[in-house]
Amino acid sequence: MVLPTRFSRLAAVVGLAAGVAFAPGIAAACGPGASLIRDTEIEEILHKDTAPILTAAGMNPENIEIILFGGKDLNACAGGRMMGVYTGLIMESKSPNELQGVMGHEVGHLASGHSARSGDMNRAGMKPFLLTMGLGVLAALAGSPDGAAALVGSAGYFGALGAMGYSREQESRADQAGATLLEKAGISGRGLAEFFDNFRYQEVFDEARRYAYFRSHPISSDRIEALRHRVEALPSYGKIDTPEALAEHEIMKAKLTGFMSPQTAVVKYEEKDTSYPARYARAIAYYQLKEPDKALRLVDALVKDYPDNPYLWELKGQILFEFGRTKDSEEPLRKSVALKPEAPLLRVLLAQTLVAQEDKAKLEEGVVELKKAITQEEDNASAWRLLAEAYNRQGLDGQARLATAEYNFYVGDTRQARVFAMRAREKLDKNTPEWRRATDIVLVSEPSREDLRDLTREGSIGGRAR
Repeated sequence: MVLPTRFSRLAAVVGLAAGVAFAPGIAAACGPGASLIRDTEIEEILHKDTAPILTAAGMNPENIEIILFGGKDLNACAGGRMMGVYTGLIMESKSPNELQGVMGHEVGHLASGHSARSGDMNRAGMKPFLLTMGLGVLAALAGSPDGAAALVGSAGYFGALGAMGYSREQESRADQAGATLLEKAGISGRGLAEFFDNFRYQEVFDEARRYAYFRSHPISSDRIEALRHRVEALPSYGKIDTPEALAEHEIMKAKLTGFMSPQTAVVKYEEKDTSYPARYARAIAYYQLKEPDKALRLVDALVKDYPDNPYLWELKGQILFEFGRTKDSEEPLRKSVALKPEAPLLRVLLAQTLVAQEDKAKLEEGVVELKKAITQEEDNASAWRLLAEAYNRQGLDGQARLATAEYNFYVGDTRQARVFAMRAREKLDKNTPEWRRATDIVLVSEPSREDLRDLTREGSIGGRAR
């Protein structure tokens, strides 16, 4: 998150440009200014909450990426094969069922083909806008300048009404689709209705004062009542959250509070509160407040009670690393990877520690870990950036330039991706997989005419290089 950068411990922070590069649908749906956070633990909980809803919609949960956006704004969005959840939404949701309800609504958008609803809404508003403008022109031609001025002046108003009407209709459809999917998944729709009811007051706010979610998802009392009547009649309405789901929801909120509002966390989660979320929040908060010794004492106590929790080992390793105890951080980070080998972000953190040490063998091992992480998650920009650093230290100029090109490609800087890919080709052996990958990056990164001419001359376009 482009939060205070120490939020980078939520393993790697990339700006929204990364989302724009590979997911214009989600970028359009979420709006500009969002910042991407990566955190394996929170992503895992969100996936677990959403998987049954996606399955009910006939989608493979493994094919839908859930992205965590930072900020206090209460918002969620969907586009393409991605769903975005803002930290503000997690913090404002009162229960796992409420959060699942909002996710059900977003899956309803995906299932109904509403991925680019902002563009559809603009087109819906454009029709009455153009019609009113046209009537204004006709009035002017008919010799009625006052009538023409009135019509032209009202065009924006009628356009806004058209767009809002379309959006409300589409949101109502997503409500109903979401309620159906929640029921099919065996989840109560109570949270969906209660979430919107909790923010019923947003209906009377002007546009500037509303949460972003309710600017893109306009609500009305009629819509809320229709949704409530629907979900109350469904068989699963009386189902309640499991103790496990409640605990995981509290862990997410405690973790986010510790990172984003550490001063608040140490007040909210008092010392006398010995619950796991409270202890976790305090440990994170003291880490953020630059009190590593106090944070480590709390983490060590947690690790003693929960030795198989990979995220506690991750937290301990990151605290040690960020406060200059690089060698000490290696063991807990190895433990985190051993407990959660399928998590690429944990491998990146371990590799970061290995690469930072002045040890050739550990540097080589760090490269291996980064390659594994990239195999698991090819678009992990932080892994590519760190791999470029490792290759550079090994004196592998071609691979370092290629990794830098990959990094820039995945953060959306196509110009720099093209520049470094061309430089990489100068150092890589022709017709190797790396050389061909560099060529591919050039071709998809808005190559200049000169680049294309060079590629054509050597035979890279229209056939293999000779």
